[in-house]
Amino acid sequence: MRPIRLAAASAALALGMSPVCAQQPAPAPPNLPEKVPFGVAYGAPLGLEQARKIVSAAQAEAEKRGWPMNIAVVDTHGDLVHFARMDGAQLASVGVSQRKARTAARWRRETRVFFEAYGKGPPIYGTLDPDLAASPGGIPLIVDGRLIGAVGCSGGTSDQDVVVCQAGIDALK
Repeated sequence: MRPIRLAAASAALALGMSPVCAQQPAPAPPNLPEKVPFGVAYGAPLGLEQARKIVSAAQAEAEKRGWPMNIAVVDTHGDLVHFARMDGAQLASVGVSQRKARTAARWRRETRVFFEAYGKGPPIYGTLDPDLAASPGGIPLIVDGRLIGAVGCSGGTSDQDVVVCQAGIDALK
């Protein structure tokens, strides 16, 4: 008699739970924006004189504030056009500044976007490009609505790096 009651209780429990198990959350709607995000058009790559002007202005800002920095300017492909390592700048930041600039140019967005994305969820971008820099301080250079390159700065805090980059960008205006 006991085995029958146990079987009946198990069956009742299974039947009672089946609606709960069958209710799955609805899948999230697809993310389908009208336009491609960060779809700024590519322009002609910046030249050496423009790159020198950017580095000079960025370096002047860093010197004014006493922040030794590494400053890199790349073209639309992310290839280095001009670079400066200030006296006393952190040596590990040489490559970081160049990766920030390269990331900003190739992905057509500030590197801060990747930093924030990593904080919110799975780091999918890291699986797409092993050289991606997910740290603020890489900013695309956009002139007349077209990407002509990017600047990357490293050596201070993320916010210090951004301030120095912005000074270089402002020199183009």
